[in-house]
Amino acid sequence: MKKLFKMKKIEQLDMTRWQILTLTILRITIGWHFLYEGLIKVFNPEWSAASYLNNATGPFASIFTSLASNSSVLGIIDVLNEWGLVIFGLSLMIGLLSRWACLGGMALLALYYFAYPPFIGLGYSSMAEGNYLIVNKNLVELFALWVLFQFPSSKDFGLDRFLGNKA
Repeated sequence: MKKLFKMKKIEQLDMTRWQILTLTILRITIGWHFLYEGLIKVFNPEWSAASYLNNATGPFASIFTSLASNSSVLGIIDVLNEWGLVIFGLSLMIGLLSRWACLGGMALLALYYFAYPPFIGLGYSSMAEGNYLIVNKNLVELFALWVLFQFPSSKDFGLDRFLGNKA
């Protein structure tokens, strides 16, 4: 079974500056999206994830609604959501510890995806931005972060270049 998932390392990728620049632009735009969404929440004292969690659909809806029902847990979720978006977004934009930001961003996007999965028979929620079938913007952005995790452009265009192989 281990051999099935073991990947052989192919010779060093020889990417052009334009390819790295394209990945950098993708990283910065996703970072901007995260940072903006986080700052909107941070600067709005009325914002809470409660309505988002309470209206969740799909097989995990009961988990999300139970999280919203406990005010202590909800307070923690609000802070983690707001500041996670800000920190991951800023990290992606400046290219500092961007692989960690990719992982954190992927985790957030997976939670958003499973709170409102675009599956047949779930109906349309007031939170939905359109009509989707399995693939929505959260899933697309999650996979874009996966690509950025695999090809860390921040080692060429970002502050990670100063960290060497540690980032």
